[in-house]
Amino acid sequence: MFKFNAEGEVNLRIGNREKPSWQSPFNHPTDVAVSPSGEIYVSDGYGNARVHKFSPEGDLLLSWGRPGSNPGEFHTPHGIWVDKQDKIYVVDRDNNRVQIFDSEGNYLTAWYDFFHPMDIFIDAEGVIYVTDQTPRFTVLNSEGMLLSRGFAPDAGHGIWGDSQGNLYLAGLQSGVVKLAKQ
Repeated sequence: MFKFNAEGEVNLRIGNREKPSWQSPFNHPTDVAVSPSGEIYVSDGYGNARVHKFSPEGDLLLSWGRPGSNPGEFHTPHGIWVDKQDKIYVVDRDNNRVQIFDSEGNYLTAWYDFFHPMDIFIDAEGVIYVTDQTPRFTVLNSEGMLLSRGFAPDAGHGIWGDSQGNLYLAGLQSGVVKLAKQ
């Protein structure tokens, strides 16, 4: 995992690209999120089924998860997000759910009704967007209630929104698709 400054210089490096690790950082990380206080969360999805939490300086603070389908277990944690209340949303792709944790890795709840969810984005108003392999994106409120769904021309491997309210999906096959927020 790398942290770059605005000039493209590496400010922080965590892990060793040449030495994958089992149940420790990293085997094959899939996403990174930064909390409002600067803590770094990394989903280590392929093989490890873990989430790792680091200080802003890169010190490992804790890790949680293991392979499985019970609460707190993962089968390819693929996307991760930290909201303004320091809740950690982990897209648990092959378990077809999003699991939610507190900042200490304690399981809070899970949301279902996805097909291989890929990524998550939360906008400034707290509206939550989850992409999956249907291909579609799901729009939820902060309690996990379905607000709407939209279909995309390609499975959304990644999702992000800009300050104008536009959503961007990174497709597996066709590149980037821009979707207007409704």
